[in-house]
Amino acid sequence: MDIIATLAEELGLRPAAVEAAVKLIDEGNTIPFIARYRKEATGGMDDVALRALDERLAYLRNLEQRKNDVILLIDAQGKLTPELEEEIRSATQLQRVEDLYRPYRKKRLTRAQKAREAGLEPLANMIIMQVTPKGSGAPLDVAAEYVNAEAGFDTPEKALAGAQDIVAETVAEDAENVADLRAFTESTADIVSEAVDAGEKTPYEPYYAFSEPAHKIPNHRVLAVDRGEREGKLRVRVRVDVEAAVARLGSRWPRRQGPFAPILDAAVADGYKRLMAPSLERELRARLTLRAQTDAIKVFAKNLEGLLSARPVRGARIIALDPGYRTGCKVAVLDEYGTLLDHGVVYPTKPRHDVAGTKRELARLVSRHRINTIVIGNGTASRETEEVVSEFIAESAPDLRYTIVNEAGASVYSASELASREYPDLDVTTRGAMSLGRRLQDPLAELVKIPPQSIGVGQYQHDLDQAELARALGNVVEDVVNRVGVNVNTASASLLGYVSGITPTVARNIVAWREEHGAFADRRQLRDVPKLGPKAFEQCAGFLRVPGGANPLDATAVHPESYAVARELLRRAGVGEKDLARGGVPDIRQRVGNPATLAGELGCGLMTLLDIMSELEKPGRDPRDDAPAPVFSRSALSIDDLQPGMELAGTVRNVVDFGAFVDVGVHQDGLVHISKLARRFVKHPSDVVSVGDTVKVWVEKVDRDHGRISLTMVR
Repeated sequence: MDIIATLAEELGLRPAAVEAAVKLIDEGNTIPFIARYRKEATGGMDDVALRALDERLAYLRNLEQRKNDVILLIDAQGKLTPELEEEIRSATQLQRVEDLYRPYRKKRLTRAQKAREAGLEPLANMIIMQVTPKGSGAPLDVAAEYVNAEAGFDTPEKALAGAQDIVAETVAEDAENVADLRAFTESTADIVSEAVDAGEKTPYEPYYAFSEPAHKIPNHRVLAVDRGEREGKLRVRVRVDVEAAVARLGSRWPRRQGPFAPILDAAVADGYKRLMAPSLERELRARLTLRAQTDAIKVFAKNLEGLLSARPVRGARIIALDPGYRTGCKVAVLDEYGTLLDHGVVYPTKPRHDVAGTKRELARLVSRHRINTIVIGNGTASRETEEVVSEFIAESAPDLRYTIVNEAGASVYSASELASREYPDLDVTTRGAMSLGRRLQDPLAELVKIPPQSIGVGQYQHDLDQAELARALGNVVEDVVNRVGVNVNTASASLLGYVSGITPTVARNIVAWREEHGAFADRRQLRDVPKLGPKAFEQCAGFLRVPGGANPLDATAVHPESYAVARELLRRAGVGEKDLARGGVPDIRQRVGNPATLAGELGCGLMTLLDIMSELEKPGRDPRDDAPAPVFSRSALSIDDLQPGMELAGTVRNVVDFGAFVDVGVHQDGLVHISKLARRFVKHPSDVVSVGDTVKVWVEKVDRDHGRISLTMVR
């Protein structure tokens, strides 16, 4: 297989660009580095296209390796023919290779193998070909010639049964038969589930008497059925039309009228029912689960990207409240840089219900620390805490604003070894409250400290392949971190660890160097960090920013390898490097002339030149500033305030297969069903909304007894 040509055709890319991308990957370059600084070589592939190429490249290389392994294994048995080798070499899927290898795979002693060892294969071939020796009569008369008492086939009936077992296994292991019946199963089978205990109340009641065609069942129902089965609440099976399957399989073999015809029919039926059906049904369920998990991971990754790309709230001086009942509401006070100024506990909820004392403490903290924003976690007691905060703002601080933040994963971080190292003198609850406040100030910097699986923006995340989920989400974090860029003088080791080319060890070394020598004055000093060699410097330098350093270019996304080009652009524009520190050169394109001509003169690729110009126009621009601003409130709503038809602004908190959950300012998120996201047909909710989006919704229905809110984005 020509892997480059195959990738180019499958992905719709130029072979030269694919070859260059593969070469760059093989040389150890990271995806963010290739996407940002090697655009000319790859034809401008972004990180999404490069990751797709990288994954497919790994699959095709694994496929080629498996082909070679299978060919060697069959050849070692002396059974490799030129035709079989060609079939294996031409396979485009691992499944096809495994199907071709199936008859030659070593396995436990089967009934058919035992019959072969007893010399019954010639008899089996007669059954398959529907021929009998001249002058032979009934099948039992023919089988009598193959009786082998020592091997256990001491009667004609047993010999015939042994030959039939060989036929059944031959039918069931034929690669073409397997492929055809696999397709038949996928297109016609139903997924059926029933209750283990129909009287038990469980979340799986919709699946107590459930049936849906396998080719139509949505991914979220696959995962729900899988979980119900795993928890012992459901029995799940694949229902296939056995008669139709056997007839289809039988039609693939030579049909002749003769004494062996009924025996061939029986062998085909046995081959399907005993040997093919169980494995094909297991395969179907495994493929459905894999499909559902793959899709769920993609949705999770897209949601995570939206959450990490949320706009930072700069200049927010925050009181962060982590609500609770018995132990009270934890308070952390942060300045605009996230530095802890004060902390404590208030008791606005039962059992103490000290509302007056809570309001007095809030007033004291607001006045003393010039607070302009209150952040409330959305967990236990959030609703009651929000009511007290809303009353306090209305009575005493009309200029104050508040917002609700998702506290998923905050407890994971606050109890982690990382949090203990960062804040050894603070208790777990204070760390958790600090984390909530910092999520508003800089979501990316704070959320990278939490395992992505714990952030809570997916569906069935605990049911997914954890290694694959971690890999996919790690890629998302890496892409977002490098797209945004990192201040090398303020970033935590957690954040630095996601920068292109930087390992966790090097990230800790950067922080240690900073603590020993003070702030980095320029990018060149990165070379002094232990274990940060030339290759790592090449990969990371453009993504690490040094604001306020000696070289203004160090605060931009311009890579040091392109500084000469950047300086020449500034010279032609008639400005100095210091202008970058004063806001850049917004009209640089007009000053320097045609970029295409200029690229040739400077010996620089056009795409790279345009990127440099964009940086010089707005140095160090944060792409997150284009994201929607968080929704702030000054008064609290409850579910009792909602009425059908009410128009509200909300923030998308989660996107799943069947819709989007939107925070509209009450404790319970509302669901916008996929059918209510737009007037047009929507294939998947992520085509319309992303986590973090601010959307306008209308209330459709409120189920106060169950705390459910139905919303629509269609007026």
